[in-house]
Amino acid sequence: MEPLDRPVWSSLTSLHADLALGDALAKRYRPEINRFASARDDGDAALAALARMVQPAQPVFVLQVPEICIPSGLVASKLAKGVQMVATGRITPEAGPDEPVPLGDADAEEMLALATLTEPGPFLRETHRMGRFVGIRIDGRLAAMAGERFRFPGCTELSGVCTHPDFRGRGLARRLSRHVAAGIAARGDWAFLHAWKTNAAAIRLYESLGFRLRCEVNVAVLDAIPG
Repeated sequence: MEPLDRPVWSSLTSLHADLALGDALAKRYRPEINRFASARDDGDAALAALARMVQPAQPVFVLQVPEICIPSGLVASKLAKGVQMVATGRITPEAGPDEPVPLGDADAEEMLALATLTEPGPFLRETHRMGRFVGIRIDGRLAAMAGERFRFPGCTELSGVCTHPDFRGRGLARRLSRHVAAGIAARGDWAFLHAWKTNAAAIRLYESLGFRLRCEVNVAVLDAIPG
């Protein structure tokens, strides 16, 4: 199995092991970090282990290349298709009037507010602990940000790319995406990312930066059946 086929599992069993809950059959991110979870495989034992980790009204996200098998006891509130893209070469930073600045614990509330407004994907107050995040501030406001999410040996995901509506049209998402991807390449990793299959504008942006389509991915939001 290619690690990219189950990027959540690959991350939780390697570079993000300290952020994980679970066992050898199924794992999830700690609930303050993110909502992603993964079974080791699609066998009955692994799917049952995944189901045991999901509490009512606390859904988890599953993202993988194989078709998603819904474990007994869980229900899918959303099923969707995405794309997985990988960088085809070294991506270099792009200069601009406002330089990207590191984001961390002190910026957590602003990052969460921006992500809640723009919905780049599941993002919680401590999601920034998954990797390096940078942002662009304009007049003191966090105008845009981008960062890293899933990480395992040799690969790091570009994620959390979003721009406040007041600052769109300035190329901030493009600049931040290049900045993060360049940082990933500088430490010897391949950059990859995910986008919704229907988000043609985002896919065009990433293609223009040098990413290519690797495959489609399946995404499900799974919740426990009450009772």
